[in-house]
Amino acid sequence: MQKNRNFIFNLFASSLLFVVSGAQAGEPLALQQVMRDLGKNMQVITDGISRGDWEQVEKTAPLIADHPQPPFSEKLRIMSFMGTNMGKFKAHDSETNKQAQAVGKAAKAKDGQGVILAFQQLQTSCYSCHSEFRKPFIEHFYGKKSADL
Repeated sequence: MQKNRNFIFNLFASSLLFVVSGAQAGEPLALQQVMRDLGKNMQVITDGISRGDWEQVEKTAPLIADHPQPPFSEKLRIMSFMGTNMGKFKAHDSETNKQAQAVGKAAKAKDGQGVILAFQQLQTSCYSCHSEFRKPFIEHFYGKKSADL
């Protein structure tokens, strides 16, 4: 019975290692498209703020707050890379979600000043994550050094 458990555990661990290391360096991650879409949605919100189009801002904010997640196998690769920093990475994502919701709530109330303040906090949460993780993330997953960015 113990041998079966060890065999099953080893098989699972080997499969997990294969999945985690499965994609080759330089191969685009799904997270790259998620980030691209987030950037586009941030620009849509900026446009909406500049024109006082609170409906556009309200409609777009949830696309940031509830952005798509990468597939499970990619999450495993990211978690493996992040290691003990995974909690910080998740905290940044949680803060981004919270601030995007605040943007949407203020836009729904047609509170321009509130939208601008919440959007500033949203931008700050994005910047904090990028300044901490973007460079090492790109170097690890794409093999690019900071000069290539």
